[in-house]
Amino acid sequence: MSLREILQRHVDAGALPGAVGVVARPGHVEVAAVGAVDVEGSTPMAEDSLFRFASLTKPVTAAAVLALVDDGRLALDDPIGRWLPELADPKVVRTPAGPVDDLVPANRPITVFDVLTSQAGWGFASDFSLPAVQALFPVQLDGREVQHFPEADVWLARLADVPLLYQPGESWLYDTCSAIQGVLVARVAGSSLPAFLDERILAPLGMDDTGFVVGADRRDRFTSFYKAGPDGLALADTPDGQWSTMPALPLGSGGLAGTAGDWLAFGRMLLAEGAAADGKQVLSPESVRLMTTDHTTAAHREIGALFLEGQGWGMGGAVDVAVLDPWNVPGRYGWVGGTGTTAYVVPATGTVSVLLTQVGEDNPVPPQWMRDFWRYASAG
Repeated sequence: MSLREILQRHVDAGALPGAVGVVARPGHVEVAAVGAVDVEGSTPMAEDSLFRFASLTKPVTAAAVLALVDDGRLALDDPIGRWLPELADPKVVRTPAGPVDDLVPANRPITVFDVLTSQAGWGFASDFSLPAVQALFPVQLDGREVQHFPEADVWLARLADVPLLYQPGESWLYDTCSAIQGVLVARVAGSSLPAFLDERILAPLGMDDTGFVVGADRRDRFTSFYKAGPDGLALADTPDGQWSTMPALPLGSGGLAGTAGDWLAFGRMLLAEGAAADGKQVLSPESVRLMTTDHTTAAHREIGALFLEGQGWGMGGAVDVAVLDPWNVPGRYGWVGGTGTTAYVVPATGTVSVLLTQVGEDNPVPPQWMRDFWRYASAG
C-alpha cells in the first residue's frame, strides 16, 4: 500500500479532512497530498498547504538556542537567571504531591541545559492532579490558542509564581521549557524570537513558508483546524483566525505554521550534521548531536511516561531508546504536535518523515492514522 493510499483511507473514513505526508529516504522522496483543506472540501489539499505545526515548533526553537551556544553567547551551564531574572530564585514543592505553599529553595540555579532538556522543574507530568501541575495550567495555557498568551514579561512573572514540581535536573516535564526557550532566545539575541529564527534557522534552510503569522498573501493555502471529539470534528480555528496576526508571545513551544516541505528541510539539516542544502552550517555538528541524544534517566521517563511512551528526550524532541513498536529505531528523533502533526528523522537510515494534518486531539496517545504513517515510514 502506498503512502497516498494509507492517508486516503483515513480521509475516506472521516477521521481527517486531508493530510500531507512526506517520506524522504536516500535517493527517493515520496509525497502525498490527499483530501481537502477543510471539512467542506472547498479546496483540494496541496503539497504546499500550510498547517499549524504545534509542538513540531519545539525542535526549531531548541535549534535557535543552540545557535546562540554555537555563537558563544550562551553556555549550557549558564544560569538562565542572567537573562531571565524573573526565574532566578525558584521555589520547589517539598514533595511532588504536596501543597503549593509547602516550599523549599531550589538546590541550584536552573541552567540553559536544564531548559533545553525539559529538566528545569516546570512542566506537565503524567499526573495532572498534582497541586503544582494544577497551578501551572492557568499559566501554561493550550499552545494551540496562541493569541491567549500575554506578552513575555507578563508570562514570565506569572510563571515565577508557580513552584517547581521537582528540583532542577531531577525530572523531565513537558512543554513549559520550550516556551521558556523562546523567551530566552529573544532576551539573549536582543531581538524577537521570530526575527532570530528567520535569520539563523528559517531563511538559511529555505523554510520560506514557516513563521508565527500566515499573511493574507498565503492564507489561501492555510488549512482550517479542527478538534476531534465524540460528535466528530469541531472547528477550532480558521485561516483568518489566530495565525493572522503576530501573538503577544510568539510561542517557542508551538507557535509556528508552515509546510511539510519546510520541516523536511529542517530534518535534512539534522541528518547533515547541521548543514543546509547549500553546504552552509546552520548548526555545529556538536549542537546537532546534543539535540538528538537522549538526556533522560529511567526516573525522568517514568515521570513523563504519559507523553514519552518509552522514548527519551534530547533537546526539543524525543529520542527512541527502546523498540516498543515497529517504527521505533534507537536514535530516531522528532515529535508530535497537538494539531495533528508529526515529524521524525532516523540517522541510522537517513530517513525524514513528516505528516501534517488539521485534526488535533487532547489525548496524548497518538491516533491510529499517525501510527499507520509511522509504520509505513519505518518500512523499506
